[in-house]
Amino acid sequence: MNAKSAINKEIFAPHDERMLGAVQVKRRTKKKIPFLATGGQGEYLTYICLSVTNKKPAQASITKVKQFEGSTSFVRRTQWMLEQLRQVNGIDPNRDSPEFDLLFENAFDQWVASTASEKCTFFQVLHHTCQRYLTDKKPEFINCQSKIMGGNSILHSAADSVTSAVQKASQALNERGERLGRAEEKTEELKNSAQQFAETAHKVRLRGRALSRSESHIPFS
Repeated sequence: MNAKSAINKEIFAPHDERMLGAVQVKRRTKKKIPFLATGGQGEYLTYICLSVTNKKPAQASITKVKQFEGSTSFVRRTQWMLEQLRQVNGIDPNRDSPEFDLLFENAFDQWVASTASEKCTFFQVLHHTCQRYLTDKKPEFINCQSKIMGGNSILHSAADSVTSAVQKASQALNERGERLGRAEEKTEELKNSAQQFAETAHKVRLRGRALSRSESHIPFS
C-alpha cells in the first residue's frame, strides 16, 4: 500500500471522509521555532491532503498530515475547511515548478512539492473541487499554468480517455459484428452450395440408374 492510500485509510476513512488528492511537501522557508522549544519528534514527512465528507451535504477540507521518522503511521495535524482557503499561488505560470503557496484566513504556508508533476495534479484536483463544492468565496488561483485551470486538466483528460476507450470498444464491436455477419453469409452460401451439390449428385445417380436399366433391356443383335 502506498503512502497516499495508507493516509486515506488511517486518517480519513475512520471519519467517514475520502481523500481526493494529496501532495508531499517541504517548507520553502524555515518555520520559526521558539528558542526554548524542546522535545521535538525528529524528522518527518509532510503531506497536504484534500478530502470530502461522505455525508450530505458534503464538506471539503485541507489537512496537513505528518509521518514521523521510524513510524509507519500517520498523524493528522492542522485542518482547514475549504471555505477558509483564500488564495492558491502557483509561483510561475510559464514553467513546471514544484513551488506553491497556500493562503488561508489565519495561515500562510510556502511549500515545495516532491515533484512539479505531483503539484500540478494536486492543483488540478483542488481547482475542480473548489468549483464543485464552493458556491461563495472561491479561492483565487494566481500564477498557475493554463492546463491547471482549463480543458487540459487530468479530469478532462480522464474523461477524454474514457470516451476514447468507449469509441474504440464500440468500433471493435461493430467490426466484430461485421465479421460475424460476413461469416454467417459465407456459411449460408456454403450451406446452399452443399445442398445444390447434393441435389445435383442425387439427380446424376438417378439418371445413371435409369440408363443402366434401359441398357439392360436392349436385345443383342
